Amino acid sequence: MGNKANHISIKNWANEDKPREKLLDKGAVSLTNAELLAILINTGTQNNSALDIAKDVLALSGNDLIAFEQLEFNQLSKIKGLGPKKVVTLLAAIELGRRGKLAKAMSRKKVSTSKDAFEVLLPFYDDLSREHCYVLLLDQSNKLLAVQPISAGGLTSTVVDPRIVFRKAVETKNTAQLIISHNHPSGNINPSVADKNITQKLIDGAKLLDLKMIDHLIIGHNEYFSFADTALIS
Repeated sequence: MGNKANHISIKNWANEDKPREKLLDKGAVSLTNAELLAILINTGTQNNSALDIAKDVLALSGNDLIAFEQLEFNQLSKIKGLGPKKVVTLLAAIELGRRGKLAKAMSRKKVSTSKDAFEVLLPFYDDLSREHCYVLLLDQSNKLLAVQPISAGGLTSTVVDPRIVFRKAVETKNTAQLIISHNHPSGNINPSVADKNITQKLIDGAKLLDLKMIDHLIIGHNEYFSFADTALIS
């Protein structure tokens, strides 16, 4: 829960410590994630400031921004100090952020190489401290149709469920090809035995659905490993 030492209302803080004033003075980039959320939450309760509540929101997602993007109304509503209006405000902000990243991704007409795929995916991996998985869905001519989240995992692993991957593919009209991706928080982009095994399962499953699995990218710190480029997918 929030820090009980900070229950003085934000309006009584020094101006340089107030999130809104700090944003105006130094720009949004200078604020912590909690401070940005506090601006959206706007007001606190008798026992918790808006910043305290913001920290509780982040704790709900393990301080993981990608997991935060997947929070739903019922989850956020459980946090003391977040009424329906505030939850709706947060969900709207989350959706705007998601649409912004998707719009940037969709501005690329085609994904023809592993580098193309990496450049599309990188903004979705803005928190590399935990493992996450996304899939790119393409039509027969390599036009990007969608970028879909598959799972948000822990510090060392995430679950790539082929059923979820293929459901996303089937539900997206004109999908003919897919590129799976996940990150390694350690920065080591070499594939594990588990990575190779799940890749083969996805290749085999795609064939049954008349789809083609064309690559698997492992993303590290500003670099990536491509199964297709190393002939692990042919």
